[in-house]
Amino acid sequence: MKVSKTEANKAIAALREELNRHNYLYYVLDQPEITDAKYDQLYGKLVALEEQYPELVTADSPTQRVGGAAGAGFQTVHHRIPLLSLNNAFSEQELGDFDQRIKRLTGEENPAYVAELKIDGLTVALTYQDGVLTQGATRGDGVTGEEVTANLKTVRTIPLRLRGTPPGLVIVRGEVYMNKGDFETLNRTREDSGETLFANPRNAAAGSLRQLDPKITAARRLDGFFYDLLWWEQAGDNGPATQEDALTQLKEWGLKVNPTSTLCASIEEVITFCRRWQGERLTLPYEIDGIVVKLNSLQAQAEIGTTAKAPRSKIAFKFPAQEVETQVREIIVNVGRTGAVTPLALLTPVQIGGSVVSRATLHNDDFIREKEIRIGDTVILRKAGDVIPEIVRVVKEKRTGEEREFQFPTACPVCGSSVYREPGEAVTRCLGAACPAQLKEFIIHFASRGAMNIEGLGPSIISMLLTREMIKDPADLYALTFDQLLTLERFGEKSARNLLTAIERSKATPFDRVLFALGIRHVGAEMARRLATSFRSIDQLLSATKEEFLAVPDIGEAIAESVIHYAGEEQNRRLIHKLKQAGLQMALAPELQEAALPLTGKTFVLTGSLAVLTRSAAEEAIRRLGGKPGSSVSRHTDYVVAGKDPGSKYQKAQELGVKILDEDEFQNLLQEAAARQEREEVDC
Repeated sequence: MKVSKTEANKAIAALREELNRHNYLYYVLDQPEITDAKYDQLYGKLVALEEQYPELVTADSPTQRVGGAAGAGFQTVHHRIPLLSLNNAFSEQELGDFDQRIKRLTGEENPAYVAELKIDGLTVALTYQDGVLTQGATRGDGVTGEEVTANLKTVRTIPLRLRGTPPGLVIVRGEVYMNKGDFETLNRTREDSGETLFANPRNAAAGSLRQLDPKITAARRLDGFFYDLLWWEQAGDNGPATQEDALTQLKEWGLKVNPTSTLCASIEEVITFCRRWQGERLTLPYEIDGIVVKLNSLQAQAEIGTTAKAPRSKIAFKFPAQEVETQVREIIVNVGRTGAVTPLALLTPVQIGGSVVSRATLHNDDFIREKEIRIGDTVILRKAGDVIPEIVRVVKEKRTGEEREFQFPTACPVCGSSVYREPGEAVTRCLGAACPAQLKEFIIHFASRGAMNIEGLGPSIISMLLTREMIKDPADLYALTFDQLLTLERFGEKSARNLLTAIERSKATPFDRVLFALGIRHVGAEMARRLATSFRSIDQLLSATKEEFLAVPDIGEAIAESVIHYAGEEQNRRLIHKLKQAGLQMALAPELQEAALPLTGKTFVLTGSLAVLTRSAAEEAIRRLGGKPGSSVSRHTDYVVAGKDPGSKYQKAQELGVKILDEDEFQNLLQEAAARQEREEVDC
């Protein structure tokens, strides 16, 4: 029911305030008052009202935490207050020396300190104008950083609006980090996908915060602690007098402050604090690499000033790394959801970092060769970032001669299909399309919107079908019956009929999308279109030679070899046969084979920025008229479209004599081609 704008404005303000309060209670204080379902209900009401009246959406609305499209890059930010680094202390003696310097510089006999856990994350600065978050930036070199406001808004513990009545301008410093559990989950996902692992939670937090798409950052579950009030702008009020007061003020504004921060009356109490957390650091859900010690008096901090790089009033006490000795009992391999074959060392169980470790990833065959790891070796183990077990080196002097070299498998240990490692890549993959280890993710891809677009077939239903052994590959979807679906949890007659209808409808999916749905490595949606147009049927494609692939513009060695290896696997050929039998489109439609579009056979390469069309819109216009957008300029390129500030592609086009079009000429060509196509359709 639509409400008036006045009523909506009042309701939106109330919902916004209530939801922000509940976010504060849940994420900062860890004291939720309502259930997740109740929160979702309130959030849904706010979304509905803002959709009716988008002009009422404000920057501090909870709906604005993740919004907008991915950016093209990050703007440089000049920090109003430099974010200086800290001098380090590596022993209790050096902490004592720091205390003596403070006493000498301040003239105080018994200076008080605040001891804070040193979070291993990424330093950021937040700017609030009239209480509303207006800018978030990375530390960078301390003088300039990168603006990552949209990404920081996805961190639930960062308030979009400060609580209470803050000053007109507030700048705070803090640390964005990733919890150990979320870090392990992220790295497992990346390992399964054959992606490079993050070395530690700090690297993961930094990589996540610098994503161009805020939605990716939001999915990484970052958190944050705040500890410095850098700027306070309000007439007649100089702000807190001590670091302890500053932490209290930050907390009152709704910023998350680490609860372990402690006021210490002497350096001896600081040392006791350091000893405690050096022993208990592994009990924390997040990573720390030391303790930050700060002179409590903010006035004294200002008076003794800074060096060129660091404040004189603060120091970081760094913890030493932990390493232990153990033995490699065996090396096995796991197959991940994307087919990545990963070796794993089975170790003699050993205590390290507060837990018993009995296995460690060996990443890939290169890692084993570089470290010269053999079965039976004594090795030095540490937890990378105190989280991921990692073999540092082999203790070669303890070898007995009975150690065995590990031979990487030539066949998948799960399904028996061949394994293949592409040139230039570290990851070895199983080539079996229906390998049980990767089957679920494959079927999810197969049914996705850009592939077969089987509406209603989501991950949970796919899991149920696999668990019940109703399907063993994507082709089995087309043999499902009404009665089978009725046995699934929460499936009624309507939902069963809808799913069967969606599956049946997918049989009409064009050949290029069927080809994309097969999940052949390096064959994305665009490459599937090119292959379908060039080879016209699945039989021609799978029987093509390497030379035939390379004769097609923009198809290189990696794609050619990927398709050839796919075609050579018997398991994959059986799947394609079953899909044919099910009635899927395994060839280009006859009308597309017979009729050439106006730009058929023409390859376009875009360079520079276009004023009228976006890059994606220009490429889609080319495809619609039968042309092919290319990524690099070669002698096979027909046109280079040069926008503002063209790059090296423009120069290469000149060198090769490729025709260069400006944006106006490109638009005219598209219009002429479209008109020609329209005339041909009318004639038909």
